[in-house]
Amino acid sequence: MPTRKRASREGPAGDVDSWFSPEDIHFFREGRHARLYEKLGAHCVRGKDGDGVHFAVWAPNASAVSVIGDFNGWSKGADPLKVRLDGSGIWAGFLPEIGHGARYKYHISSQYHGYEAEKADPFAFCTEEPPRTASIVWDLKATWGDAGWMKGRGAKVSLSAPISIYEIHPGSWRRVPEQGDRWLAYRELADQLPPYMVDMGFTHVEFMPLTEHPFYGSWGYQTTAYFAPTARYGTPQDCMHLVDQLHKSGVGVILDWVPSHFPTDLHGLGYFDGTYLFEHADPRMGYHPEWHSSIFNYGRNEVRSILISSAMFWLDKFHIDGLRVDGVASMLYRDYARTSGEWIANEYGGRENIEAIHFLRELNEAIYRHYPDVQTMAEESTAWPQVSRPTYLGGLGFGYKWNMGWMHDTLDYMERNPVYRKYHQGQLTFSIWYAFQENFVLPLSHDEVVYGKGSLIGKMPGDDWQKYANLRLLLGYMFAHPGKKLLFMGAELAQWREWSHERSLDWHLLESPVHQGIQRLVKDLNRLYRTEPALHAHDCDDSGFLWADAADWEQSVISFYRRGVHSGDLVLVVCNFTPVPRINYQLGVPRAGYWEEIMNTDASLYGGSGHGNLGGLEATPVASHGYYHALTLVLPPLAMVCFKAPRERGA
Repeated sequence: MPTRKRASREGPAGDVDSWFSPEDIHFFREGRHARLYEKLGAHCVRGKDGDGVHFAVWAPNASAVSVIGDFNGWSKGADPLKVRLDGSGIWAGFLPEIGHGARYKYHISSQYHGYEAEKADPFAFCTEEPPRTASIVWDLKATWGDAGWMKGRGAKVSLSAPISIYEIHPGSWRRVPEQGDRWLAYRELADQLPPYMVDMGFTHVEFMPLTEHPFYGSWGYQTTAYFAPTARYGTPQDCMHLVDQLHKSGVGVILDWVPSHFPTDLHGLGYFDGTYLFEHADPRMGYHPEWHSSIFNYGRNEVRSILISSAMFWLDKFHIDGLRVDGVASMLYRDYARTSGEWIANEYGGRENIEAIHFLRELNEAIYRHYPDVQTMAEESTAWPQVSRPTYLGGLGFGYKWNMGWMHDTLDYMERNPVYRKYHQGQLTFSIWYAFQENFVLPLSHDEVVYGKGSLIGKMPGDDWQKYANLRLLLGYMFAHPGKKLLFMGAELAQWREWSHERSLDWHLLESPVHQGIQRLVKDLNRLYRTEPALHAHDCDDSGFLWADAADWEQSVISFYRRGVHSGDLVLVVCNFTPVPRINYQLGVPRAGYWEEIMNTDASLYGGSGHGNLGGLEATPVASHGYYHALTLVLPPLAMVCFKAPRERGA
């Protein structure tokens, strides 16, 4: 584009004072502004003197700020902004004759050390595709067709709803080998992902972070643009179209969101105005030793306003149904990933990050105040209490918490040779001791299949048949255990290779009947979980769970009941964690009548051996396990079997 040799000017549409109300400045500085994206950043406006763009950026320690871009030859003196005189540290101005699609950055000169830098806009709605780093002026107008979904979505994420989440990395779900093995664009995903989700029976998809990130290998967890979907897959409207198509297919959308840290790339948030503006200056608080990134200064009010506004932005503009908040444990503790002498105690001498706790509570209060029909989910790996309890009760205010303890104990148990599992039965039964202290999601996520950990099926012991059987058992046990479900892409294919962001899932495995069987099992487990109220209605409270027998460690068998809202809804779950079929296994039951076998992970259509109970069993009047009736079962090898109880009279 030709360069422009004129200064920015003000007008009624872009006056540096009139653009922000006194309330905007007040709430921004208090840390309670929830929609700063409407004020900061680049906004196309119409004025009596012509159309243009209003720019505003927070840089309180700058001595000069100007907008540079194609329109002025990237000349730092061509279009200066003016600082507001209210002490907010906001620089603003109106540039006529440019608009949607213009590339730009801010040139910032600091008050200190002669520091100068070219920075991307922290509030940009669109960016260049990495490795390019400019921001792009963008109008977010879009036409949505998901009104029906939005009206009723609250019931789809409630504690009593069946929630089964498919976690996906967009760049490696499927690729196009005929075109250089390129990843799918948002609109291609919109054509292919919704029907797959419907066919598989998942209720929600969770995208690993879509916020723009310079390093593709960070999978989005090193975010530089908190208000822009990554340009790798298309435009913001293309991303909206993907969400819209999922919603119109009846599938909810959860976004992985990262307020715990940010990368140190020169164009990003780090040392933004020649000072540690977004991050702590002291590396004992501001540097993350595990991820080699910067940690937000949650004690700074303006930073909290910006982060809360980012969360609200995705709910407002992209119709996101939930946020999975990454790295919550790293936010809660000042000594996270640090040794003695590498961290600073709080004002009371403790290791808790009081400022981060305050931020997380404010974040959840703001979200649920405006959107009571969405959910927030915490990735929190410690025993911090009341993560998913309301803030007025002293909790952090999240809707759900990932159950990392269940995940670690279960995988550790499943990786053991079945000969030795009987000595570790407590790893399975222990999870019920705390299963209802939080509203839990059971995650088998991407973190379990990277960095040399191998795939899920690769973790399983035994020969190939036993590996497949163990995977089927693991999946069956997860879907029967209290808690909402999350499965990372590829597990439903029984993918052998560890996940890599540089290639597609191994879809060719579905040419094999045994891999087809695993995929069919996941479909049927999703269907069973959705249609049987006993398996989901009380996922988050103890009235829905009762042990049948937790003590049969000698045979590595556990059995339990799941109960629904109505007294008639009762399901018996029995898991045999050895490759030895158990014939004539007696288990007491509370009801007489016919118990229908509604799931058997060893069924032939799933690739199993076909052992089972011929569709169900009649309870016999034999006292056992404290009941007056019993079932005499066949427990298939390395399998979960599930029985629906007969209806009680009058139920």
